[in-house]
Amino acid sequence: MMNQKLSRRAFVDLTAKASAAAALGSVLSLNNAAGVNPPAMKSWQIGCYTRVFDQFDYSLALDAIAEAGFKYVGLMTTNTKQWVMVNPATKPEEVQAMNSAAEKRGLKILSIYGDFSAADTSEVAVTKLRQLIDHCAACRCPNLMLGGTNDEKLYQAYYSTVAKCCPYAADKGVGLSIKPHGGQNATGPQCRKAIELVGQKNFGLWYDPGNIFYYSDGKLDPVQDAATVDGLVVGMSVKDFRPPKEVLVNPGSGKVDFPAVMSRLRQGGFNGGPIILECLERGPLEDVKAAAKKARLFIEQFTARKV
Repeated sequence: MMNQKLSRRAFVDLTAKASAAAALGSVLSLNNAAGVNPPAMKSWQIGCYTRVFDQFDYSLALDAIAEAGFKYVGLMTTNTKQWVMVNPATKPEEVQAMNSAAEKRGLKILSIYGDFSAADTSEVAVTKLRQLIDHCAACRCPNLMLGGTNDEKLYQAYYSTVAKCCPYAADKGVGLSIKPHGGQNATGPQCRKAIELVGQKNFGLWYDPGNIFYYSDGKLDPVQDAATVDGLVVGMSVKDFRPPKEVLVNPGSGKVDFPAVMSRLRQGGFNGGPIILECLERGPLEDVKAAAKKARLFIEQFTARKV
């Protein structure tokens, strides 16, 4: 009887891992540190982060994302005291509830933003990052997107923690990524340095053209910066920029030339995978919902263009 129980558990575990790995394979590219270009992909998964609607209740946000025609969602910020929806202290049942709420609306969770602190001891930092990875695995989310660190003194500790956790994440079918987010990872070359320092195939770049402008005060064009990240990109946040320092902008109305950025990223090997709307202008719910639908159509247009 004990062997039968163990066999059933092993079977369930293997099935879950296979399912997660299949989802992961549809969105991950290989780290270029080893000189390996990412494989060609056949489709784009166009989604919307909860940040777009984080001035409203979470249930309204999910409703609006589905009503705007998206099939994928990214968990980021929400209208609660904790602000970020998923953190290391989030209870597993809360993550399961988020996943259930998304599934009821026909949405698949494609990305989770869940930062952690490297200011803790090494063991605590690893434990916290593993908890975030577990949260991703629990809702079959194939990618955990990290913000990096602005503290130069914590740089080595931060990426050492990431490196230690990559095998654990791979075993659970989860890829890790970093986005341009200021500080020590504000540009493509800085992100490349961090990714190559970690040196793991399931750690890549989640590109954010709006942040390239934002953290350079509008001086660095993401079209030029995109040429520095060949072979690294596993996903993209759709975020525009308007001077002097504004990213709550409807895509296509700011400085980011999305078709040109997309063309350059595709030349570098990003030929399919997740592209998730992150920011829109604030306003009444119906106005933001209409803008989200318009943004989805805009994304569908520039991803459909050939290089």
